[in-house]
Amino acid sequence: MSLQPDPIGPVPDEMARVARAAFPKGSRYLHMRDVLGTVFADADFADLYAPRGRPVEAPWRLALVTVMQFAEGLSDRQAAEAVRARIQLTRARRRTTRRRATGSSAVTPGPAPRSTRPRRATTTGPT
Repeated sequence: MSLQPDPIGPVPDEMARVARAAFPKGSRYLHMRDVLGTVFADADFADLYAPRGRPVEAPWRLALVTVMQFAEGLSDRQAAEAVRARIQLTRARRRTTRRRATGSSAVTPGPAPRSTRPRRATTTGPT
């Protein structure tokens, strides 16, 4: 496995605005970024990887997630579930944003609520 440098860029203005709106009182992670800036960088881990091979996930991301997992007191399973929940939330937000951008009022595909599902024809057999 090899390390392909993936520098941490600045937080985009729109993302910072949304984060501040979502957490008006702040959060420990927003505060951590504001105070500490970049905590980990790929260069911190460069000696641990071979110069050639299949690229790995950015080690600074893995280290930061591990610190956050510890701060929240989550087991590995709980942390994985939290990540899945965030991914689902992100996807839902993107679908909503796309619908707004296109002016579509279409409902996100998925099972219809029970009350709007077509009823099955019932057969009456001999009793």
